[in-house]
Amino acid sequence: MLFVYPLFVGMWELIIILCVILLIFGGKKIPELMRGIGKGVSSFKQGLNEVDEQLKDAKKDEGKTEE
Repeated sequence: MLFVYPLFVGMWELIIILCVILLIFGGKKIPELMRGIGKGVSSFKQGLNEVDEQLKDAKKDEGKTEE
């Protein structure tokens, strides 16, 4: 029996997706698009780091008040 994984993307599928993206956006817009995606990812990571730091600070403050 053949199992098909719906999220599995092979090499040919990636090539087709890249060609479609190139046709839709054109060669000049792709660097701008990638730059925007990169800024979004870095902003997301920075936000996660800030939340992590706030949680650590809250745990430290909680430990001090219990003593």
